[in-house]
Amino acid sequence: MSEFQGQVAVVTGAAGNIGTALCHKLAAAGAGVALLDRDTDRLARVIDALPAGSTTAPFGVNLFDQRSVDESIAAVRTRFGRLDILANVAGGFSMGPALEDTDDATWNLMLDLNARSVFHTARAVLPMMRSAGYGRIINVAARAALKGQGHMGPYCAAKAAVISLTESMAAETRDLDINVNCILPGTVDTPENRAAMPDADHDAWVPPAALADVMLFLASKGARCISGAAVPVYGRS
Repeated sequence: MSEFQGQVAVVTGAAGNIGTALCHKLAAAGAGVALLDRDTDRLARVIDALPAGSTTAPFGVNLFDQRSVDESIAAVRTRFGRLDILANVAGGFSMGPALEDTDDATWNLMLDLNARSVFHTARAVLPMMRSAGYGRIINVAARAALKGQGHMGPYCAAKAAVISLTESMAAETRDLDINVNCILPGTVDTPENRAAMPDADHDAWVPPAALADVMLFLASKGARCISGAAVPVYGRS
Protein backbone atom coordinates (compact mmCIF):
# COMPACT_ATOMS: atom_id res chain seq x y z
CA MET A 1 0.00 0.00 0.00
CA SER A 2 1.29 3.47 -0.88
CA GLU A 3 2.22 5.77 2.00
CA PHE A 4 -0.16 8.32 0.47
CA GLN A 5 -3.17 6.02 0.81
CA GLY A 6 -5.67 7.82 3.03
CA GLN A 7 -3.90 11.17 2.83
CA VAL A 8 -5.50 14.23 1.25
CA ALA A 9 -3.68 16.71 -0.95
CA VAL A 10 -4.80 20.17 -2.00
CA VAL A 11 -3.40 21.29 -5.35
CA THR A 12 -3.84 24.91 -6.43
CA GLY A 13 -3.63 25.68 -10.12
CA ALA A 14 -4.81 22.12 -10.64
CA ALA A 15 -6.09 22.83 -14.15
CA GLY A 16 -2.67 24.01 -15.38
CA ASN A 17 0.12 21.93 -16.89
CA ILE A 18 2.12 21.30 -13.71
CA GLY A 19 -0.97 21.04 -11.52
CA THR A 20 -2.53 18.44 -13.78
CA ALA A 21 0.65 16.36 -13.78
CA LEU A 22 0.83 16.48 -10.00
CA CYS A 23 -2.82 15.51 -9.60
CA HIS A 24 -2.18 12.43 -11.76
CA LYS A 25 0.83 11.43 -9.63
CA LEU A 26 -1.01 11.94 -6.34
CA ALA A 27 -4.12 10.08 -7.50
CA ALA A 28 -2.03 7.19 -8.83
CA ALA A 29 -0.27 7.02 -5.46
CA GLY A 30 -3.61 6.64 -3.67
CA ALA A 31 -4.05 10.11 -2.20
CA GLY A 32 -7.35 11.91 -2.18
CA VAL A 33 -6.96 15.02 -4.29
CA ALA A 34 -8.75 18.34 -3.86
CA LEU A 35 -8.29 20.25 -7.10
CA LEU A 36 -8.45 24.04 -6.71
CA ASP A 37 -8.58 26.41 -9.66
CA ARG A 38 -10.62 29.33 -10.93
CA ASP A 39 -11.40 27.43 -14.16
CA THR A 40 -13.97 24.88 -13.04
CA ASP A 41 -14.66 23.68 -16.58
CA ARG A 42 -11.02 22.65 -17.03
CA LEU A 43 -11.04 21.06 -13.58
CA ALA A 44 -13.85 18.78 -14.68
CA ARG A 45 -11.81 17.65 -17.69
CA VAL A 46 -8.74 17.04 -15.52
CA ILE A 47 -10.76 14.88 -13.13
CA ASP A 48 -12.24 12.88 -16.01
CA ALA A 49 -8.70 11.98 -17.13
CA LEU A 50 -7.44 10.86 -13.70
CA PRO A 51 -6.99 7.14 -12.93
CA ALA A 52 -10.21 5.23 -12.51
CA GLY A 53 -11.32 4.98 -8.91
CA SER A 54 -9.47 8.13 -7.81
CA THR A 55 -10.88 10.01 -4.83
CA THR A 56 -11.10 13.59 -6.04
CA ALA A 57 -13.21 16.73 -5.86
CA PRO A 58 -13.03 20.08 -7.67
CA PHE A 59 -13.21 23.43 -5.89
CA GLY A 60 -13.52 26.77 -7.64
CA VAL A 61 -11.45 29.43 -5.93
CA ASN A 62 -10.15 32.97 -6.26
CA LEU A 63 -6.69 32.76 -4.74
CA PHE A 64 -6.45 36.55 -4.57
CA ASP A 65 -9.34 36.66 -2.09
CA GLN A 66 -8.70 35.27 1.40
CA ARG A 67 -12.41 34.66 2.01
CA SER A 68 -12.68 32.56 -1.16
CA VAL A 69 -9.60 30.57 -0.14
CA ASP A 70 -10.90 30.03 3.40
CA GLU A 71 -14.26 28.84 2.05
CA SER A 72 -12.59 26.42 -0.36
CA ILE A 73 -10.31 24.97 2.33
CA ALA A 74 -13.29 24.59 4.68
CA ALA A 75 -15.14 22.78 1.90
CA VAL A 76 -12.15 20.47 1.41
CA ARG A 77 -12.19 19.62 5.10
CA THR A 78 -15.93 18.94 5.01
CA ARG A 79 -15.57 16.72 1.94
CA PHE A 80 -12.47 14.77 2.97
CA GLY A 81 -12.24 15.18 6.75
CA ARG A 82 -8.54 15.99 6.71
CA LEU A 83 -5.77 17.82 4.85
CA ASP A 84 -2.21 16.50 4.79
CA ILE A 85 -0.51 18.09 1.78
CA LEU A 86 -0.72 21.53 0.22
CA ALA A 87 0.88 22.02 -3.20
CA ASN A 88 0.92 25.68 -4.21
CA VAL A 89 1.26 25.26 -7.96
CA ALA A 90 -0.81 28.23 -9.13
CA GLY A 91 1.25 31.03 -10.64
CA GLY A 92 1.93 32.95 -13.79
CA PHE A 93 4.58 34.69 -15.88
CA SER A 94 4.76 37.58 -18.26
CA MET A 95 7.61 39.56 -19.75
CA GLY A 96 7.31 43.28 -19.36
CA PRO A 97 8.93 46.60 -20.17
CA ALA A 98 11.82 48.09 -18.23
CA LEU A 99 11.00 48.58 -14.56
CA GLU A 100 10.44 52.32 -14.88
CA ASP A 101 7.82 51.65 -17.53
CA THR A 102 6.04 48.89 -15.57
CA ASP A 103 2.56 49.82 -14.41
CA ASP A 104 0.97 48.92 -11.08
CA ALA A 105 -1.40 46.45 -12.72
CA THR A 106 1.49 44.32 -13.99
CA TRP A 107 3.29 44.50 -10.64
CA ASN A 108 0.16 43.57 -8.71
CA LEU A 109 -0.69 40.69 -11.04
CA MET A 110 2.72 39.04 -10.72
CA LEU A 111 2.72 39.42 -6.93
CA ASP A 112 -0.86 38.20 -6.64
CA LEU A 113 -0.44 35.17 -8.91
CA ASN A 114 2.85 33.99 -7.47
CA ALA A 115 3.17 35.22 -3.87
CA ARG A 116 -0.20 36.31 -2.52
CA SER A 117 -1.70 32.99 -3.60
CA VAL A 118 0.89 31.13 -1.49
CA PHE A 119 0.31 33.43 1.49
CA HIS A 120 -3.46 33.02 1.37
CA THR A 121 -3.50 29.23 1.10
CA ALA A 122 -0.77 28.72 3.69
CA ARG A 123 -2.59 30.98 6.12
CA ALA A 124 -5.72 28.89 5.62
CA VAL A 125 -4.17 25.43 6.05
CA LEU A 126 -1.44 25.89 8.64
CA PRO A 127 -3.83 26.00 11.64
CA MET A 128 -5.31 22.68 10.48
CA MET A 129 -1.85 21.17 10.09
CA ARG A 130 -0.77 22.41 13.51
CA SER A 131 -3.88 20.89 15.06
CA ALA A 132 -3.26 17.57 13.31
CA GLY A 133 0.44 17.61 14.15
CA TYR A 134 1.37 16.85 10.54
CA GLY A 135 1.63 18.55 7.18
CA ARG A 136 3.59 18.94 3.99
CA ILE A 137 3.62 22.19 2.00
CA ILE A 138 5.33 22.39 -1.38
CA ASN A 139 5.50 25.74 -3.16
CA VAL A 140 6.54 26.49 -6.72
CA ALA A 141 9.13 29.26 -7.03
CA ALA A 142 11.41 29.51 -10.09
CA ARG A 143 15.02 29.69 -11.15
CA ALA A 144 14.34 33.37 -11.85
CA ALA A 145 13.89 33.88 -8.10
CA LEU A 146 17.65 33.57 -7.61
CA LYS A 147 18.74 36.41 -9.88
CA GLY A 148 16.87 39.42 -11.19
CA GLN A 149 16.62 39.66 -14.96
CA GLY A 150 15.74 42.49 -17.28
CA HIS A 151 12.10 42.91 -18.23
CA MET A 152 11.15 40.34 -15.58
CA GLY A 153 11.41 42.43 -12.40
CA PRO A 154 7.92 41.83 -10.97
CA TYR A 155 8.06 38.10 -11.73
CA CYS A 156 11.54 37.66 -10.24
CA ALA A 157 10.52 39.60 -7.12
CA ALA A 158 7.37 37.54 -6.69
CA LYS A 159 9.17 34.22 -7.01
CA ALA A 160 11.91 35.41 -4.63
CA ALA A 161 9.09 36.12 -2.17
CA VAL A 162 7.97 32.49 -2.51
CA ILE A 163 11.42 31.32 -1.37
CA SER A 164 11.34 33.71 1.60
CA LEU A 165 7.83 32.63 2.57
CA THR A 166 8.92 28.99 2.36
CA GLU A 167 11.90 29.63 4.63
CA SER A 168 9.79 31.60 7.11
CA MET A 169 7.12 28.90 7.34
CA ALA A 170 9.78 26.21 7.74
CA ALA A 171 11.35 28.17 10.61
CA GLU A 172 7.98 28.59 12.30
CA THR A 173 7.15 24.87 12.08
CA ARG A 174 10.61 23.38 12.69
CA ASP A 175 9.54 21.73 15.96
CA LEU A 176 6.50 20.10 14.36
CA ASP A 177 6.06 17.34 11.82
CA ILE A 178 5.28 20.00 9.22
CA ASN A 179 7.73 20.41 6.37
CA VAL A 180 7.70 23.35 3.98
CA ASN A 181 9.80 23.35 0.81
CA CYS A 182 9.74 24.81 -2.67
CA ILE A 183 10.96 23.82 -6.10
CA LEU A 184 12.75 26.00 -8.66
CA PRO A 185 11.72 24.88 -12.14
CA GLY A 186 13.84 25.71 -15.14
CA THR A 187 12.11 26.14 -18.49
CA VAL A 188 9.05 23.90 -18.39
CA ASP A 189 8.00 21.95 -21.47
CA THR A 190 4.46 23.23 -21.98
CA PRO A 191 2.45 23.93 -25.13
CA GLU A 192 2.54 27.62 -24.28
CA ASN A 193 6.34 27.70 -23.99
CA ARG A 194 6.75 25.73 -27.20
CA ALA A 195 4.53 28.21 -29.02
CA ALA A 196 6.50 31.14 -27.61
CA MET A 197 9.92 29.57 -28.35
CA PRO A 198 9.44 27.28 -31.38
CA ASP A 199 13.14 27.15 -32.27
CA ALA A 200 14.39 26.17 -28.81
CA ASP A 201 15.67 22.72 -27.88
CA HIS A 202 12.50 21.43 -26.28
CA ASP A 203 14.16 18.15 -25.30
CA ALA A 204 16.30 20.10 -22.82
CA TRP A 205 13.28 21.50 -21.00
CA VAL A 206 11.72 20.08 -17.85
CA PRO A 207 8.57 17.95 -18.37
CA PRO A 208 5.73 18.78 -15.96
CA ALA A 209 5.75 15.12 -14.87
CA ALA A 210 9.36 15.49 -13.69
CA LEU A 211 8.39 18.46 -11.53
CA ALA A 212 5.49 16.42 -10.16
CA ASP A 213 7.91 13.62 -9.25
CA VAL A 214 10.02 16.01 -7.16
CA MET A 215 6.97 17.45 -5.46
CA LEU A 216 5.68 13.98 -4.67
CA PHE A 217 9.05 13.15 -3.10
CA LEU A 218 8.93 16.30 -0.95
CA ALA A 219 5.54 15.16 0.32
CA SER A 220 6.83 11.69 1.14
CA LYS A 221 8.44 10.12 4.20
CA GLY A 222 11.73 10.11 2.32
CA ALA A 223 11.83 13.92 2.65
CA ARG A 224 10.94 13.92 6.36
CA CYS A 225 14.20 15.70 7.29
CA ILE A 226 13.99 18.32 4.54
CA SER A 227 12.35 21.65 5.33
CA GLY A 228 13.08 25.16 4.15
CA ALA A 229 14.76 23.95 0.97
CA ALA A 230 14.59 25.46 -2.51
CA VAL A 231 15.18 22.53 -4.84
CA PRO A 232 16.46 23.25 -8.37
CA VAL A 233 14.72 21.24 -11.11
CA TYR A 234 16.37 22.59 -14.23
CA GLY A 235 16.80 19.57 -16.47
CA ARG A 236 19.17 20.76 -19.19
CA SER A 237 17.37 24.05 -19.68
